[in-house]
Amino acid sequence: MERFGVKSAPSRNRSKTALYVTPQDRVTEFGSELHEDGGKLFCTSCNVVLNHVRKSAINDHLKSKTHTKRKAEFEEQNIRKKQRTLTASLQCNSAAQTEKTSVIQDFVKMCLEANIPLEKADHPSVRAFLSRYVKNGSSIPKSDQLRKAYLPDGYDNENQLINTEDR
Repeated sequence: MERFGVKSAPSRNRSKTALYVTPQDRVTEFGSELHEDGGKLFCTSCNVVLNHVRKSAINDHLKSKTHTKRKAEFEEQNIRKKQRTLTASLQCNSAAQTEKTSVIQDFVKMCLEANIPLEKADHPSVRAFLSRYVKNGSSIPKSDQLRKAYLPDGYDNENQLINTEDR
């Protein structure tokens, strides 16, 4: 048809999706009903992921019977639990996680300074002692993981200390 100068009719099957709308835009639009985490839009009372691109999908969900039922239950509980994405949960470092890392690093340092082989940490009596008397002692991993994950850190730290003492 182009050859004869006739242009085809414009396409009427365009998608009705909002291309440049973010989940945060929908949160500001709908208020406390929704929350955003990790680029996903969640219904606060239902803890389900919603399509943030289509406003009609959000409106349909907010008008549904299951949402109104869960919203009533949610308001009765007075507990505000918001669902989070897995990546956001893994990025959160709690005090227990940082304390666990410091206990493991101190244990490896103690073994190195006292010339105790790391394989001794695998012995059942050492495991029982650590879990019974040391806070977070049961979280100390087996010797192979100690060597792979924590020994290089201790080695690098000691090298830096030796280099600063020599100067």
